[in-house]
Amino acid sequence: MANISIRKLDKTAYMQLRMRAAKHGLSMEEEARQIIYQAVSAPERMSSVFQKYFGEKNGIDLDVLNQRNNPHEPMDFNE
Repeated sequence: MANISIRKLDKTAYMQLRMRAAKHGLSMEEEARQIIYQAVSAPERMSSVFQKYFGEKNGIDLDVLNQRNNPHEPMDFNE
């Protein structure tokens, strides 16, 4: 595992991190680790978000459409 030191962190940011960590029941180190991980991770795909909140586990059945094989027709603006 790699290590990182953060220098010149102002007191306000330090206290906000401390309060945020306490709110989540985490150490400041773990809170900072999670913040950094979220900042550098790939964003969640929209389909994953919909499955997470509206999927079968929540009583909603979503049909997944394969748009690659059946794309929509482009609009015609010539008329």
